[in-house]
Amino acid sequence: MEIRVRFPVDDTELSTLHALAFGSAVEVQPWAARLERHALTWVGAFSNDQLIGFVGVCWDGGAHAIILDTAVHPSHGRQGIGKQLVLAAAQEATLAGCEWLHVDFEPQLADFYLTACGFSPTDAGLLKLRD
Repeated sequence: MEIRVRFPVDDTELSTLHALAFGSAVEVQPWAARLERHALTWVGAFSNDQLIGFVGVCWDGGAHAIILDTAVHPSHGRQGIGKQLVLAAAQEATLAGCEWLHVDFEPQLADFYLTACGFSPTDAGLLKLRD
């Protein structure tokens, strides 16, 4: 397995990985354009040049960065790939001068983010803007 930072993104490949990881239908999204426009960085895990894991990092241009879209192909789960991706993303955010790395997650992912990746629990709020 190889970790690559800011790799050339194939929209179909990343959309497929995302759908498999989240159990949804594949809808090709304009990942490459979105990442180039909004992301501080992104990190991929590759096996034989196939994308098997991904994490994106957005930021405010200053001290705060945010982990988004952490995804690992289901056939490669529970092998530490997600942790490697998040830690590589954290390193990239540190190199960019960020002081804080935020992440929102569902309750079933608390052990992964809090224990495996070292995040601290915080209070946060969420406002749904659309149905």
